[in-house]
Amino acid sequence: MEKLSEDGNAHAKCMRYHAPGGMRRTSRTSNKGTFCVCEVVCRLYILYVYSILERKYTKKHEWVSVKGDIGTVGITDFAAEQLGDIVFVELPDVGTELVQGDTTGAVESVKAASDIYAPVSGTVTEKNTVLESESGRINKSPFDEGWMYRLRLTNPKELSGLMDEKAYEKFKKEEEAEGH
Repeated sequence: MEKLSEDGNAHAKCMRYHAPGGMRRTSRTSNKGTFCVCEVVCRLYILYVYSILERKYTKKHEWVSVKGDIGTVGITDFAAEQLGDIVFVELPDVGTELVQGDTTGAVESVKAASDIYAPVSGTVTEKNTVLESESGRINKSPFDEGWMYRLRLTNPKELSGLMDEKAYEKFKKEEEAEGH
């Protein structure tokens, strides 16, 4: 049976009592706490799961993760692996209005060059300028440090036409089987 912390939160894999904020009391009468790693692990796991659930994919191997009306866009780890070491990236400027499917920029690697396409329509609000000097971050961390740009969605309904994680994995396997 799960035990609840004083703030009422249950931690699925932890049978210890937790005080709020990741602290565990050393005894029931003590006000001093000790740091509990399992609560941090639980929180990180939840964030990871939410990021996967929120992420949508295109057949051209771009992804978009949406929070509110802002989408963060990048290329998938599969695309980065297929391209090889990325040496240059061209990103859309802030204020650029994009339509789903538009070419938004490009990535160049030691093996090839590839266009980047808008997974959804919107207006670019931010671009990852670090990639202009450190484009290799896309290879190292395509879903985190390697994000490319953010945009304010103008048609959120377009998200329903994109693939979730499970559908994207199936699509990749089919594409690999066909020799693409």
